[in-house]
Amino acid sequence: MATAISDSFAIGIDIGGTNTVFGIVDIRGNIEARGAISTKKHERVEDFIEELYKAVMPVIETVGGKDKIKGIGIGAPNGNYYSGNIEYAPNLSWKGIIPLCDMITKKFDIPSALTNDANAAAIGEMQYGAAKGMKDFIMITLGTGVGSGIVANGQLILGHDGFAGELGHTIIIPNGRLHQGTGAHGSLEVYCSATGVRLTALEKLEQNATTPSLMRNYTKDELDSKAVYDCAMEGDQLALEVYAFTGEVLGRALANFVMFSSPEAIVLFGGLTKAGDLILNPTREHLEANVLPIFRNKVKLIFSELKESDAAILGASALVWDIK
Repeated sequence: MATAISDSFAIGIDIGGTNTVFGIVDIRGNIEARGAISTKKHERVEDFIEELYKAVMPVIETVGGKDKIKGIGIGAPNGNYYSGNIEYAPNLSWKGIIPLCDMITKKFDIPSALTNDANAAAIGEMQYGAAKGMKDFIMITLGTGVGSGIVANGQLILGHDGFAGELGHTIIIPNGRLHQGTGAHGSLEVYCSATGVRLTALEKLEQNATTPSLMRNYTKDELDSKAVYDCAMEGDQLALEVYAFTGEVLGRALANFVMFSSPEAIVLFGGLTKAGDLILNPTREHLEANVLPIFRNKVKLIFSELKESDAAILGASALVWDIK
């Protein structure tokens, strides 16, 4: 007898450059069990899948066995929902095109679906979080990089090839700061990621050489986004200016995105959101200042409701409920 959806579970797997985390999730978003393995130690994807299988199968037994599992959802860098392939992921050991869904489905004998990590976050937010019930919103992940997932009319925007939604790589400041990874100048990611905050802090310190700052107590290597945040919380003027500038760039970018898809909300997620109002207030100010009057004061700018430690698993697992 088939298991009812309400009694079914999804497996959510998030493949990162260093580690892979997984969990068993029910339809309400409760993570019943979880685990992790190393990604980077496996130079061959076949070895990775073998270890993943050995780690996940005992966890499946804790919820009643394979018959209780509706499917496996996977979030991964450069994951293509249409093809089920990881395609040319720069931060994974496995090069070229990896037919991951086919390999996972064959190994586990369970249906699977794949998308990139930012799209998975958007799907998780729509299924379990702040965007529950929304049909039009944009998810922006502010971490080591800047990722995004765009939902319009209740559908994730994937584009003709599965790679739509790379808002972090849109050019916000023409001929601006160099992005070491892509070679582009002035992209959103190089200003509004954790890496971007660090670069802005170093620029501020250099441009204001005579201005006292707590940030000068750190070496260049030690000065990361957390150090900038700690200094800002102590009232350091230059550190506060770093957040004001970051929010200005992010707000201008979000204004463009609002005029593109007219979302009900923009949901911010990731490490940078720990700065709270330091990032939220200037972002909102410059968003509103740069949209046409017909869009003004219409778009909610909110933080994700998903715990950062759970979001990757939840986002990947949410893919499962769409598997036919």
